[in-house]
Amino acid sequence: MTFDELGLNDLIQDALYYMGFEKATPIQEQAIPAILDKRDLLACAQTGTGKTAAFILPVLNELSERPSKRTRCVVIAPTRELVIQIDQQIQAFSYFAGVGTIPVYGGTSGKEFEQEKKALAHGADIVVATPGKLITHLNFKYTDFSQVEYLILDEADRMLDMGFHDDIMRIVKHMPKTRQNLLFSATMPPKIRSLSKAMLNNPFEISIAISKPSAGILQAAYLTHDEQKAKLIRKLINDKPAYKSILVFSSTKKNVGTIVRAISKQGYEVAAVSSDLDQKEREAALRSFKSKQTRVIVATDVLSRGIDVADINLVINYDVPRDAEDYVHRIGRTARADTTGVAITLINQDDMYKFSKIEKLIEQEIVKLKVPEEMGTSPEWNPKKSSYGGAGRGKSGGKSGGRSGGNRNKSNSRNKKR
Repeated sequence: MTFDELGLNDLIQDALYYMGFEKATPIQEQAIPAILDKRDLLACAQTGTGKTAAFILPVLNELSERPSKRTRCVVIAPTRELVIQIDQQIQAFSYFAGVGTIPVYGGTSGKEFEQEKKALAHGADIVVATPGKLITHLNFKYTDFSQVEYLILDEADRMLDMGFHDDIMRIVKHMPKTRQNLLFSATMPPKIRSLSKAMLNNPFEISIAISKPSAGILQAAYLTHDEQKAKLIRKLINDKPAYKSILVFSSTKKNVGTIVRAISKQGYEVAAVSSDLDQKEREAALRSFKSKQTRVIVATDVLSRGIDVADINLVINYDVPRDAEDYVHRIGRTARADTTGVAITLINQDDMYKFSKIEKLIEQEIVKLKVPEEMGTSPEWNPKKSSYGGAGRGKSGGKSGGRSGGNRNKSNSRNKKR
């Protein structure tokens, strides 16, 4: 289905045309008509399915046809990176529509706080915010959400995992009871169902099955002991000089520094991104990585759903992610838009059970390699002996880780070019 068939107005169509958007994804085909029909929405769809366009295009369509100086849409997302990404996409989609947006997130300067305060008090068409920072503004009692028509929760499962349930419910109390609610989640655990019952009114439900890793991703794993990981990462990077963009994921902030130091010894440009850094440092690291000035970036899962960088050649998982779905998100940063890429995971004995769950989820057995001989021996693959689960788990075993306006004349030129 093309976007022409979805009933969006000329201002939105103009932006889509100049951005090269033609065919809608499955989530867009199902969500956009339902949202235009004023239905509440409960959608299960992961990153990479086009869900941001699915929820923002129909909202922009309505806001552009009814100009106002009040805040009419609030988008809540779990991380600063995702807030920035959503805000940038809204700006692109609304280029001809004259709809304003303000991102609200932590780690900003006093000047930016005043800009947020002014927008929240006097109105911005769309507010995109993290829950914690939005609560901070609400506590000062100048925020005016009395005219909000749309409330959108993106990656709701991640927000609940991060403990934002009470913040979300506090934010909801500041909005009119009559509004359209759109809830997007990568997974659909019971707590998401409970949240939807509390917030949504007879929602239209969409479930886009978690996609398997792209066929363009060459996946492999190394069986390693922890003390071998730093040397192995250095070798993997050394052996691939043609790879100009390499993303290394760590499940802990502590290991980010260890990895950066190990890679820096080789003389490579490497940057870190974790919640320990302030926002300016994180943004600078991402800009350098996107522009290919920095070859390697090391990050926690804060980036697994919130980074939009083209042409990432290699993703390395320093450790196995806690949740099987996060593996798909992590390696999905490479081989985007029908390109190819490589994803390599380092597995110690304790992580074997978690990795076996990943293989079950993606319905694929990943080839497992031993470390080079000069690094010593590898542990034998045996997920049942993992301390995270399996029949062989002993008493010490734990649980499984688990902006600018335009005019309608632009549409004539678009139609002519077609």
